[in-house]
Amino acid sequence: MTTTAADQLRVRDHVLAGPHGDLRVRVYRPAGATVAGLVWAHGGAFVHGDLDMPEADGVARSLAAAGVVVVSVEYRLVPPIDYRDPQAVPGADGVRFPVPSEEVAFAFAWATGAAADLGVPADRWSLGGASAGGDLAAGAALRLRDGAVPLGTLVDAPSRVPTPSTLVLAYPVTHQVLPAPSAELAAKIAALPPERNFPPAAVRAMHANYLGHDGAATSPYAFPGGQDLTGLPPTLIVNSDHDALRSGGEAFAAELRAAGVDVVVVREDDTFHGHLNQPEDPGCARTLARFAAWLTTAHEPPR
Repeated sequence: MTTTAADQLRVRDHVLAGPHGDLRVRVYRPAGATVAGLVWAHGGAFVHGDLDMPEADGVARSLAAAGVVVVSVEYRLVPPIDYRDPQAVPGADGVRFPVPSEEVAFAFAWATGAAADLGVPADRWSLGGASAGGDLAAGAALRLRDGAVPLGTLVDAPSRVPTPSTLVLAYPVTHQVLPAPSAELAAKIAALPPERNFPPAAVRAMHANYLGHDGAATSPYAFPGGQDLTGLPPTLIVNSDHDALRSGGEAFAAELRAAGVDVVVVREDDTFHGHLNQPEDPGCARTLARFAAWLTTAHEPPR
């Protein structure tokens, strides 16, 4: 365990006996009173990212300073691919869906269980993620709704894992095929430099790499967009402003509303995709403040 004088947070790594082998999670606990919990998945196109990147460590430290216990998940990554290369195709070997999806759901089951002993009631835990981690979090929420979580290695496994109190998503991946942008967003996408853009072909290659094939996903948990979303908890979505993936986040918000889910969707002005990974960006601080306010405000547990 490490305690830092600067922020008075207690940070500890745990290695869980996960559904696909050892699964590392990093727990951030406030020194003072805790008001809520969050299981968090960083982004990185399913192939990049770790627990030390700002989108993981920075997010967790900021929210823990606001009284939120954060469990950051080091889910398994799929093999690297240059998804911007039009000739790129996924290989035959390596981690693919459903491994990361099941690991995020398992981490939520562990965090809300008695064995973890993290000091947050089971009905005050939220689930969230950024970019590809947003896809994993939303897909895991569907798993939890359906009771489709692998619990075989979980100590003191409950008969049913609770549904998240809320869902918190930052510029999430949501649909296997990226929805068409609005005219306003299309104009902003056209002005993006290539390294900041996610054209449809790149999104298709990234998602094919996650699945391990270029065909349609056969599971509703792979990409939550376009699936049955009834019964999901209240959801906060913060999209980056100048971001092709915003069309997916906005479409997902509309689908949640149509399914009867309470949803708040925000476009963080003057930001680009991945702005939580850019601590110097004022939009990063604004989004973290939105997350903290959302998580520390009481929400009715989902029925």
